[in-house]
Amino acid sequence: MNSTSTVTHLEDYDTEQPFQATVVSSERITSEESGIEVRELTLDVQKPDFEFQLGQSVGVLAPGNADFGQKHHFRLYSVADLPERGAAGLPRIKIVVRRTSYIDKYSGEEYPGVASNYLCNLTPGDRITMSGPYGLAFEVPEEMDANLILIGTSTGIAPFRAFVKHLYRNVPEWKGTITLFYGARSGLELLYMNDKNDDFAQYYDDETFEAFKALSPRPAWAAPIDWEGALAQRGEKLWALLQQPHTYVYVAGLEKMRAELDKAFREIAGSDEKWERRKAELIAGRRWVEVLY
Repeated sequence: MNSTSTVTHLEDYDTEQPFQATVVSSERITSEESGIEVRELTLDVQKPDFEFQLGQSVGVLAPGNADFGQKHHFRLYSVADLPERGAAGLPRIKIVVRRTSYIDKYSGEEYPGVASNYLCNLTPGDRITMSGPYGLAFEVPEEMDANLILIGTSTGIAPFRAFVKHLYRNVPEWKGTITLFYGARSGLELLYMNDKNDDFAQYYDDETFEAFKALSPRPAWAAPIDWEGALAQRGEKLWALLQQPHTYVYVAGLEKMRAELDKAFREIAGSDEKWERRKAELIAGRRWVEVLY
């Protein structure tokens, strides 16, 4: 996970004070028709004094490969909802996990992702080892009339789900606008914006909230998400927002997004120079924040 201004590697995170969490539920939140399996895990943290702030991440220490002397396999996950207390009074959080695999670049063999498959295979009552919380990636702006442009792909939508819910539920003085762009290969892979789980629908009637989908034009061929098309359709409005001093852009998802978004925004700006200057100003003002993995 990294940001534009600072790159933090997984080995840099402190895992010296681990704690246990119990799985309350594990629900698949992508449809069975989708070839992508994403699960939402509800966890009761077995640490009564666990304090979590909106926007933080937690670490999961999955069992490592003993053959290589690896005790734990560490991965970070954004918390996907507002923190609450479970039935036993313990802190309760939710994380979103996508079952993944990778291709060995030397042998060409496919292997299951260690942490994602470990988590996706858990059942209620199982216990896992965790660490954290870490960082505050996306903060509520000081200006209550700010414009927020949220751009996410895959499980990168998880922190935005909690963030938007917090703004509309817990910040009554919030008067700003929220423009959400969510990218996926197909509509079947849109988390929290599908027929089964459409959390964002509760905000559609609010005049300050807009949500747009960016899909791949040829999902069966693994074509890239059409960020250029999705953003260009609202290019004039987006560029006007980016000129305002109270506009913040928060980006979460896959690392390849950075180049894809830069290309799309260059088109909107009209030139490389104009976009590079504007983005540098946003970064310098801490109004462009990325959490990529």
